[in-house]
Amino acid sequence: MSTDSKIPLSDFITLQRGFDLPTAARKDGPVPVVASTGIAGYHNESKVEGPGVVIGRSGSIGGGQYIDEDYWPLNTTLWVKDFKGNDPRFTYYLLRSIDFTRFNAGAGVPTLNRNHIASLQVPEYGRTEQDRIGEILSAYDDLIENNRRRIQLLEQAARLLYKEWFVHLRFPGHEHAKITDGVPEGWERKAIGELVLFKYGKALKQDDRVPGSYPVYGSSGIVGTHNKALVAGPAIIVGRKGNVGSVYWSISDFYPIDTVYYIEAENCSLYLFYALLHTQFISTDVAVPGLNRDYAHSRTLLAPESKILTLFEQHAAIMHDQIEQLRKYNQSLAKARDLLLPRLMNGEVAV
Repeated sequence: MSTDSKIPLSDFITLQRGFDLPTAARKDGPVPVVASTGIAGYHNESKVEGPGVVIGRSGSIGGGQYIDEDYWPLNTTLWVKDFKGNDPRFTYYLLRSIDFTRFNAGAGVPTLNRNHIASLQVPEYGRTEQDRIGEILSAYDDLIENNRRRIQLLEQAARLLYKEWFVHLRFPGHEHAKITDGVPEGWERKAIGELVLFKYGKALKQDDRVPGSYPVYGSSGIVGTHNKALVAGPAIIVGRKGNVGSVYWSISDFYPIDTVYYIEAENCSLYLFYALLHTQFISTDVAVPGLNRDYAHSRTLLAPESKILTLFEQHAAIMHDQIEQLRKYNQSLAKARDLLLPRLMNGEVAV
């Protein structure tokens, strides 16, 4: 059927508000707990049978998540209670193509009222066309997911290499190395402050950010983008407030906000990145978790002799180059998918 034919969203699917499940009430299990922005944890029982489709209702509006398995949608979401014979994959992509933010009914926290979107007109496709559109778009997502898993394996391999060489001290030539007090001959233990300086990030309120090509780093990782960078990459970011001691590597230029420290490019290395990942940083503040810089600088790291250090950098660089290539490929795939999505939905691209 042509996209000239439209039906109300309420005739296409039935949406229902999710269910309360406080963090304290969750029990260990395999069931994903789905929030408005993604999987927020796991539980030992489900509320809804998969496959399912969820959109953000409160906090983050719209978007869209496709869940293969049984799941628990939180009350910050709307989930598809009845697909009314429509393809779940197609439903997911259709909902993702809609800008639900224009239906925001919240004064402070963004909120989506399902009654306000019931009459929203959506294209009416037959099941065969729905299946075909779902197949085309999911091919992109399947590739992205496969690359994401490859990235995880490469990251794990780099961490294991660091651990093998510098924690278990099974580095090349370790059989002939003399070790005294846990330190191989020619190596040293040094305070972080002797090696590098943790610099403070700079405040950048969300309202002041202009979406751009530079990632904005907070203590929980990338929290948005900006049109200007503060620091040249590659560099290391360390959580200062909130998520204390979190460690991130940014290959590109970026903007670190005031909840983090950063280490400039000239003092960075992949060895230092993995060494910091293995360093135990403890919060030194009582109210809001915080990492005191003097305390952080006093933590010690193992400083290997130059030959082993160079060899590790070479191995780690190969893995990080592959990771970066896969990430760029995923960005290209996501961009192509997002360009294709509205064209498939409005009939510009025939199926």
